[in-house]
Amino acid sequence: MSIQKIAQLAGVSVATVSRVLNNSDTVKAKNRERVLQAIKESNYQPNLLARQLRTARSSMILVMVSNIANPFCAEVVKGIEEEAEKNGYRILLCNSGSDMARSKSALKLLSGKIVDGIITMDAFSKLPELTTIIGDAPWVQCAEYADKGAVSCVGINDVDAAQSVISHLVEKGYQRIALINHDLSYKYARLRERGYKAALHAWSLDYQAVEYASELSSSAGMAAMDVLLAAETRPDAVFAVSDTLAAGAMRAIANAGLRIPQDIAVVGFDGTELAEMVSPQLTTIEQPSRDIGRKAVGLLLNRIEHPDAPTERVMMDWRYISRAST
Repeated sequence: MSIQKIAQLAGVSVATVSRVLNNSDTVKAKNRERVLQAIKESNYQPNLLARQLRTARSSMILVMVSNIANPFCAEVVKGIEEEAEKNGYRILLCNSGSDMARSKSALKLLSGKIVDGIITMDAFSKLPELTTIIGDAPWVQCAEYADKGAVSCVGINDVDAAQSVISHLVEKGYQRIALINHDLSYKYARLRERGYKAALHAWSLDYQAVEYASELSSSAGMAAMDVLLAAETRPDAVFAVSDTLAAGAMRAIANAGLRIPQDIAVVGFDGTELAEMVSPQLTTIEQPSRDIGRKAVGLLLNRIEHPDAPTERVMMDWRYISRAST
């Protein structure tokens, strides 16, 4: 279906159709409605390359995630895609695995003008190298963030959230609270551990045990929990920095013949659908994952439209959800 055919169906000129496609405000409302109706009926898709040549924009956003298999990442991407499409953009998704070679390959799309901007969810430790590659291009860092610099970002206060978990457990009578953490190259992992340790200190608790999962998976959470169970002093509660790790910890506890929460309570993090699928259902910190994605798109579009706009750092609300695992 060509733009000429759309003009014929709508009974208007090709120029009028072009102005509608480019959101010009010089088109009469009646003609705009006729063009939009013709587009809808014919399922017309504008030629993105032709539009790029006319506007110097591609209406494409590159989204780089560290691990799309992570349910939290997947939910954030859904929010990104929803908001992007609402604003006339499409996304290109790169599962970088925090691998710089793969990231560099994807980022060539910026220099080739294939995408107008980028949203990343890479590890905080990768940001300096990414900054060198991305340069002045519109960029928003999602979930992982810098306290200063020229990159806009959106996330939650991980320290406060982690402290809240420990406080809730202590108030329920738990005294030996362990932490299952992940890769400390991620800032969220460092911040959640900081919150965990700060809360133990605030409550004057002597017991402290941190086990690092080899990857962000259920099997790695299970292996980390096995180590904690084999220790001379067994924890009576476990806080995992993701729901996926928590689900693995629950399997290990069950395999050891122990009960949740009577013998060991378990708390996760992220508030993914997985928390409601396990048995008993998992207490967790719920992040507004889709809203984080939507906000990231809003920040990016502002950078695209206003390259000199000041850097924005947005901290969103989180929620402690108490379920049967505690």
